[in-house]
Amino acid sequence: ALAGPGTTVWITGLPTPPPGWTTEHAIPGVQLDGGAVRAEAAAEAVRLGPADVPEMLELVALTKPGPFARRTVELGTYLGIRHEGRLVAMAGERMRPPGWSEVSAVCTHPDHRGRGLAGRLIRAVAAGIRERGDRPFLHAAADNTGAIALYESMGFTLRRRPVFMGVRTPDATA
Repeated sequence: ALAGPGTTVWITGLPTPPPGWTTEHAIPGVQLDGGAVRAEAAAEAVRLGPADVPEMLELVALTKPGPFARRTVELGTYLGIRHEGRLVAMAGERMRPPGWSEVSAVCTHPDHRGRGLAGRLIRAVAAGIRERGDRPFLHAAADNTGAIALYESMGFTLRRRPVFMGVRTPDATA
């Protein structure tokens, strides 16, 4: 089993969870296709790795871009921008269905918003995705209208409207 007893996992695409599982969260979302996004490197972006995880987790806790755990950085390339040595913005890759790569964990420290950092990082992550021959896509909560407006201004288009379900697996039986 990929999820142990009493564990919360996030799924989409199923109308109801498997028997014995309980729904803890149901969040309407959007999936956006980045086929038209301009992809280009960002000179100030640095590659993030395992040593950066504590700072990445702090930024995620502050900005709440969506699911991001200690080992998420292992799923793909993550890029960040630092200001005076401190991580202030990041974006990376998570899921990789055939032909696609998800742009994930797009977040900017509130003190550094409005400077185009997220857009530059998204374009840089998209450049890496395109170099592999994949197409970028991303997810957002449907009520995150500010982020969705940014993504659409960059060329992302609506692909579908999933519901992200946080479901809990049954507890272990004796």
